[in-house]
Amino acid sequence: MKAIPRRSFLKTSAVAAGTLVFPRFSIGQPGPSANSKLNVAWVGFGRGQGRRDLSACAPDNHVVALADVNQAAWARAKAEFPQAKFYKDFRVMLEEMGDSIDAVGVGTPDHTHFAVAYMAMSMGKHVFVQKPLTHTLWEARTLQALAKEKNVVTQMGNQGHASEGARLIKEWYEAGLIGEVKEVITWTNRPQKGAGFTGRVQTAFPAAAEAPKGLDWDLWLGPCNKEIGYNPMFHPMKWRAWWDFGCGGLGDIGCHTIDTAYWAMGLGAPDRVDVEMNNPVNSIFTPNGSVVSYQFPARGKKPPVTLKWYEGPTPPVLPAGYDQEMQEGGGFIMVGEKGGICHHGMRPDSPRLYPEDKWQDYRANPDERVAKTLPRTKGIYKDWLAAIKNGTQACSDFSYAAPLTETILLGTFAIRTGQSVSWNASDMTIRDNEEAAKLIKTETRKGWRIEDLA
Repeated sequence: MKAIPRRSFLKTSAVAAGTLVFPRFSIGQPGPSANSKLNVAWVGFGRGQGRRDLSACAPDNHVVALADVNQAAWARAKAEFPQAKFYKDFRVMLEEMGDSIDAVGVGTPDHTHFAVAYMAMSMGKHVFVQKPLTHTLWEARTLQALAKEKNVVTQMGNQGHASEGARLIKEWYEAGLIGEVKEVITWTNRPQKGAGFTGRVQTAFPAAAEAPKGLDWDLWLGPCNKEIGYNPMFHPMKWRAWWDFGCGGLGDIGCHTIDTAYWAMGLGAPDRVDVEMNNPVNSIFTPNGSVVSYQFPARGKKPPVTLKWYEGPTPPVLPAGYDQEMQEGGGFIMVGEKGGICHHGMRPDSPRLYPEDKWQDYRANPDERVAKTLPRTKGIYKDWLAAIKNGTQACSDFSYAAPLTETILLGTFAIRTGQSVSWNASDMTIRDNEEAAKLIKTETRKGWRIEDLA
């Protein structure tokens, strides 16, 4: 990416004046007199989750700019947002429209999350980024630090974190309804099945094919430092299982299912991650049937916790008293001294206590047993938009989302190498796994490095 005359001029002028100021708001201003509508831009809006995210944030705001590398996917958005300017390259969009943008959403594949968010935040824009926040640990730490430096409002798209169910689980745990917890069990049917996964493990990259009309494959590759030709096995919607683009089943669903216990119990960083592999280690594609065991150290008077993650088709070992019929697809269990807390599916939409008699006893009079001590939200999107307009902190901002993403990525390192990972969060080092250590920060091609984006 070539030097940018406009921003270079602005930086030079600001330095000459003795200060460097990035605009925090273009239209919307914080406080009671705030303009009620923000100028929103979105990157990755053509289909899938990016499209749903844009649709959720568009009402009551101005959609002023949209970027997607696939021009063939623009038609619907052009009809819906006729005033918006459209771009293939988000970098060009931010350069040309930056002064008119308040907030930027990121709905691209995992490997490009960082580049979009970093450039937008460097320009003082608030950002919403789909989960997992980043593709590497170094990227997560960098975005967390940049969000603090720029004082921008950030949010990761782990929708369940904003839900009523997540708050109930945390309140139940803190009220001591299930006693102390030393074990958490989480699972998913991915990567054997589910959105974006076929269950057919690949051991080599497919042959390059002609990209569909309208798709700029070089832009889609983004920071990827390998020469990988287009193939429909990557795009659309099939990139998650490929390590160069996605973070496997764990990266897809872990930010939902693991999030609940991580937040409720204040688990922090694991110091060790172990793995059991049902299939050979695969350096390019996520295998089926891995079991990841996170070891979290004691937190004050709270004991150490083992959190297990089962990927399809490996079934979890369920505790006595748990409804065995809820095993299909995915779920979550906090195993306590006096029963447990569980939910079916990837998110805590319908949490409950177990065994059944404990749940029925609670349902008989819940309000008298557990007070609602946590603030409620109106969902992950409205929470982010309200935080921008009110000058508050979003519920899954990067101070929380980045450490959660680190935890998720450490599990992918164990799967990718087939070996345990001993992690020192304070200095970002892995002691006993050289291959995993190489994944903390990976090489990025020219045009996509931070010196090109800042």
